[in-house]
Amino acid sequence: MPNPKRRHSQQRSAKRRTHYKATAATLSTDAATGEIHVRHRAHVSEGKLYYKGKLVAEKAPLKA
Repeated sequence: MPNPKRRHSQQRSAKRRTHYKATAATLSTDAATGEIHVRHRAHVSEGKLYYKGKLVAEKAPLKA
């Protein structure tokens, strides 16, 4: 594997890193529960799993 012969300068590294930007997550309001959640992700509300406003799964009761 080839390795660099000389060290990259700090300026060169900084130029490459200028494209790395932090972005805020896009949020949506669920139609069924009215909760705010991250888009395109399932979310839990009152022990139930929702995706695209539809109930996907419910939490099963614990057996004693």
